[in-house]
Amino acid sequence: MIKKIISGGQTGADQAALDIAMKLDILYGGWVPKGRLTEDGPLPEKYHLQEMDSSGYPERTEQNVIDSDGTLIFSHGELSGGSRLTRELAGKHGRPCLHINLNTINAFHAAQKIKSWTIENHIEILNVAGPRASNDPGIYESVANILEAFFYLDMMGAVPLEREGNDGYQNGNQNFRNYPSTIEEAVNQLSRNMALKDKVTVANMTEREMEALYPRLEKYIRVNFGLMSGNDDLMRSCMADLHIKNPDYRDAVEVILKSFWKTLRNTHRLKIVK
Repeated sequence: MIKKIISGGQTGADQAALDIAMKLDILYGGWVPKGRLTEDGPLPEKYHLQEMDSSGYPERTEQNVIDSDGTLIFSHGELSGGSRLTRELAGKHGRPCLHINLNTINAFHAAQKIKSWTIENHIEILNVAGPRASNDPGIYESVANILEAFFYLDMMGAVPLEREGNDGYQNGNQNFRNYPSTIEEAVNQLSRNMALKDKVTVANMTEREMEALYPRLEKYIRVNFGLMSGNDDLMRSCMADLHIKNPDYRDAVEVILKSFWKTLRNTHRLKIVK
């Protein structure tokens, strides 16, 4: 599980990574050139990064690679400039490196790929890099969306996609050993798999923020709870909460996650004491 995000503070991909870390209360850091140099001037003080002795970007880039367990690079197309240098420096220092070409993969599959890569390489300190905003105006939004989806997946643990199919049957019937059969059991299972700080994060989301989480966790719940593999008990439990005809698994995911959010609002929401 990712414990810290490192980035270089530049506009675009770097700042997207830092903003998502701050939004989700993930520890972050990294090095910036002397003078907190970015293409828009000094890096805003809200980003608590360390200054290098040099004002050069390559020195900062190399130090961030060294200080991390692995480097994740985003781009629309092939790597060039500082992003290509980042990959070269990762190779020089023997650090794992993953390039996500946003022209060839959608956001959810990118998040899954990042999740698998971080698990396989035991990455806890993640360096995030990519083009600056002036070279790729859409990079900030793309990186922010994918990283947020990835971190929600990271909260929930690994997504065992291979479980879809006929695995898990008992005596040839449709009762699964590990699948919840009610909304309450599903909520409890989600809670068991989530770290305390992540429960607090979800509990303090607005309803609109929580709704944005539905499509990002849909596949996790669909696979792990057997919603498309014969878990009729859970579907019936979800249908009791729905007031629509012919609900499908997406409706069930919404019911489960909304119930999960409401439960955490009661148990883990931060309260201001006056």
